[in-house]
Amino acid sequence: MNTPIIAPSIISADFTRLGEEIDAVFTAGADWLHIDIMDNHFVPNLTLGPQVVKSIRNYDIGLPLDVHLMIEPVDNMIAPFAHAGAHHISFHVEAVNDVAATIASIRAHDCKVGIVYNPPTPINGLEKLIEQIDMVLIMSVNAGFAGQAFITHTMEKVRQVRRLIDTSNKAIHLAVDGGINANTIQLAAHAGADTFVAGSAIFNSNDYQKTIKILRNNAVIR
Repeated sequence: MNTPIIAPSIISADFTRLGEEIDAVFTAGADWLHIDIMDNHFVPNLTLGPQVVKSIRNYDIGLPLDVHLMIEPVDNMIAPFAHAGAHHISFHVEAVNDVAATIASIRAHDCKVGIVYNPPTPINGLEKLIEQIDMVLIMSVNAGFAGQAFITHTMEKVRQVRRLIDTSNKAIHLAVDGGINANTIQLAAHAGADTFVAGSAIFNSNDYQKTIKILRNNAVIR
């Protein structure tokens, strides 16, 4: 299994001082910066567009930008976010008609590919896609808003994906997003996750460095 990756989600940051917040999580030891893109269509919220991603990339803090597309349609927005500077682009399988074609489009723009499953969505057919992707992201809340409670039963899906990844022998990240905190990260890690998206747990804390250190420590299986 990969070394735990902590990816603060900027949806929970203070946007009146976004640059400072990004600097703070970088200094605190974040591995990736997770950027939630919501369209008020696929999910009932509206967040950011490619211009903000471009500004963050130009800010050049040295963290990979993990862009999570909670939008529909997906394909016509891959190029704008890739050109804006995304390193990873993840999309929901529920939002596309041809998952393999969307994967190929992201690859064509030189970005790493992640596929995302909402809590009710089974992972049927994932074994046919596993060779084409870099990450599987399991939502442990319903996509759309920060601060929701962790849905424990989604960990069975994480276990299923872990078995598929291990069988593939590929270095694919298995991420969990939603309700991640010092306690739930242990459940996700024991289920097989190695990448953890945390928003409120980090940005609502008084000490980002201490919080990230606790999260990382709790994500290590002993």
